[in-house]
Amino acid sequence: MSQAQETHSKTRRKIALVTGAGARVGQAIAVELARAKFHVCLHYHQNKSGAQDTQKYIEDLGGTAQLFQADLRQASACQDLIRQVSLAVEHLDLLVNNASLFSPVAFEQLDLTVWQEMFSLNLQAPFLLSQGFLNHLKQAQGLIINLCDIGAERPLRGYAHYSSSKAGLIGLTRALAVELAPAVRCVGISPGQVAWPPGYTNAQREKLAERIPMKKGGTPEDIAKLVRFIMLDAPYINGAIIPVDGGLSCRY
Repeated sequence: MSQAQETHSKTRRKIALVTGAGARVGQAIAVELARAKFHVCLHYHQNKSGAQDTQKYIEDLGGTAQLFQADLRQASACQDLIRQVSLAVEHLDLLVNNASLFSPVAFEQLDLTVWQEMFSLNLQAPFLLSQGFLNHLKQAQGLIINLCDIGAERPLRGYAHYSSSKAGLIGLTRALAVELAPAVRCVGISPGQVAWPPGYTNAQREKLAERIPMKKGGTPEDIAKLVRFIMLDAPYINGAIIPVDGGLSCRY
C-alpha cells in the first residue's frame, strides 16, 4: 500500500456490517463500533424493532447506521444482502458474522431439516457473506470476525447440531486466515456465558455461574470491546480463536 493510500485509509470513515444486530451480542458490537466512529450496516431477520433500537442507540451517540433485512438461512437472501450493502456503501472494512441459531434437540430426535437449518445459518451464511464481500474487504485491507462458541470444542448434551456447526465455523475461520492473508484477516471469537438464555431463572444462572472460574457470567459488551480491539489495535492477530468465557472452557 502506498503512502497516499495509507493516508486515505486512515482518514476515510470505516464501515462495518454486523449480522444479527437487533439484540444481545450483535447489538452490543454494533453500538461499540459506532462509538469507534464506524458507519454500521445493521442486519436483522425478524427482529426489526430490535434493529431499529440499535439504530437509535447509534444515532443518539452521533453515529450513523442503516438497516438491512435478510433470512440468512437462504442462500438467495445472502446474495440479496450482499447486493443491497454493496449498493449502499462504497467499501467494507469489517464483516462480523454474528447471526446464529441456538436450540437444543436430542441427537436421536434430530432430523435432516433441523440439521440443515442450523448449518445454513451458522456456517453456510458466514461462508457466503465472506466470499461475497471479499473484493470489498480486500480493497480495505479488512477483517472478518466470526462469532464461534466454546461449545464447538466443549459440546453440551442436546446440542450436537449446534456444536458441529460452530466447529465448522472455527475450521472456516482458520482456513480463511491462511488463504486470504495478508489482504484480509479472519479471527474467531468464542463466547461463553455472556448473555443468559431467555427464561433462565436465578437458580439456573447461579448454578451455571458456579462452574465458571470467575464465578459470574460475562456481558455482550465483553465481546463488543474485543471486536473493537482486534479491528483497531491488534493488526497482527489472524487465525486466532479467542475464548471469552471467564475460564469455563479450561474446566472438565
